[in-house]
Amino acid sequence: MSLIADWIRHLSKRPLPQDPRARRLFLKQAALATAGLALAGPLTRAVAQAPRIRFVAEPFTLGVASGYPTPTGFTLWTRLAPVPLLADGGMAPERVPMVCEVAADEGFRTIARSVSCEAYPEVGHSVRLDIEGLAAGRPYWYRFRAGEALSPVGRTLTLPAASSRLDAWRIAFASCQHYEQGHFSAYRAMREDAPDLVLFLGDYIYESDWGSDRIRRHHGPEPMDLAGYRTRHAQYKLDADLRAAHAELPFCFAWDDHEVDNDYAADVSENLDPGFLLRRAAAYQAFFEHLPVPRRMYPRGPDMRTHTHFDVGDLLRVYLLDDRQYRTPQPCPRPNRHASQTLVGCTELEDPAQTLLGAEQERWFDQACAASRARWNLVGQQTLVAPFDDQPGPERAAWTDGWDGYPRARQRLLDSLRQVRNPVIAGGDLHASVVAAVPSDPERFDSKPIASEFVATSISADGWPQSRYDAARAENPHVRLARSDQRGYTLLAFGRETLEASLRVVDDVRSATPGFATQARFRVEDGRPGPEAI
Repeated sequence: MSLIADWIRHLSKRPLPQDPRARRLFLKQAALATAGLALAGPLTRAVAQAPRIRFVAEPFTLGVASGYPTPTGFTLWTRLAPVPLLADGGMAPERVPMVCEVAADEGFRTIARSVSCEAYPEVGHSVRLDIEGLAAGRPYWYRFRAGEALSPVGRTLTLPAASSRLDAWRIAFASCQHYEQGHFSAYRAMREDAPDLVLFLGDYIYESDWGSDRIRRHHGPEPMDLAGYRTRHAQYKLDADLRAAHAELPFCFAWDDHEVDNDYAADVSENLDPGFLLRRAAAYQAFFEHLPVPRRMYPRGPDMRTHTHFDVGDLLRVYLLDDRQYRTPQPCPRPNRHASQTLVGCTELEDPAQTLLGAEQERWFDQACAASRARWNLVGQQTLVAPFDDQPGPERAAWTDGWDGYPRARQRLLDSLRQVRNPVIAGGDLHASVVAAVPSDPERFDSKPIASEFVATSISADGWPQSRYDAARAENPHVRLARSDQRGYTLLAFGRETLEASLRVVDDVRSATPGFATQARFRVEDGRPGPEAI
């Protein structure tokens, strides 16, 4: 049967989109993709055979990805979406048989695993495989096949064995990639740096449109349901730099608010939406469908456990926290609204019931810290843990959406970190590079440091004016650097005696071909918390 006949059969099973823009986009993409298939050559026969099926267009438009490595495996992901900006990806509501191969070499001469699976319409024809039984501490290559369609090849790796001695490991971490406000070109530099692992620490997508100098536009209105969030995630995956980074580097995630709704707190939305839990459930489902998170994280309605920890040899323990799903609402809210503010004199700040992590996650984190034997302990979370006063003068101002708005919860976090060797905190959210020595007493900025902290600037989201941070320098002597004028990520190189941090930036986030540079470098010595400039 011809491609056109297949396409007509597919359309007969569901109506064309009712929205005129979606209808035009659907037909235009289908026509272009069909023309492209007519020019394509035969696919390689090296990959294992999957049941014969033909697509109207290339189905692997969103690429492939890996994540959450262990010493014996990792999670692999893809999604079939021949028309990616439609909520169903242009797929018929049918199961699609697939095959995934994992190889010990880039040429797929030595196949380590071959797994038959199916892509289900209930999860947007996304596929995730928790691969196990592999060798520790080495790279692997993988690819998917659905009928005659072959995915791009991805590269990933397994972690070193937990008991093994490890002398070096490198982690890049990033956050806050707003599609409209800049290109995701920082990932090009990240791929050149070739870290062993990437931590993405919140705001993988933005649900809202904002910014004064937007270089490209979100497709469709602000998402409120599963269809909207699927489309938004798919549009972000169409960025070539993001897609390439996922294909080459394993990722782990800690989400923040914009994956759902700005400044939400547990079951309370920014604008007190009475149906918010339905929206949160849709957003969590789309998050699961589009990222290489393990199957154990499958959302149960509006609930999805993402906090976890893992060991990298004997060198490093990594903790990933969730400070959105379980937090109490921001203190001292404005009437009829729950959102971030910078406040002076809010008495609710000292309420011991206030929490960012929730009681259960706090207990879990404390127990994980107590059990750690790692030389370095890296906490990946969403924002700035160190106190920050951005109001000149004797009065302290607290930003209520971050740890300053939850001082009792921060103290419990710091108490847990007293149990570990070399605590290091990584964060995002601020759209600024911030490097700080975290005071053991957050009320006394000059108290002995308890941890070293690095906040990565955003991948593309606009930041506050640099003048705001410059004006606050005198109020915050524990802060070594605060730069909001550049976009990028942070690279951490762990060794047995030192940790070196490189703040990597692009010179123009609005250029498709920017230059790359290192904004600053810092070192942390084993046993001596507090970063020092190199």
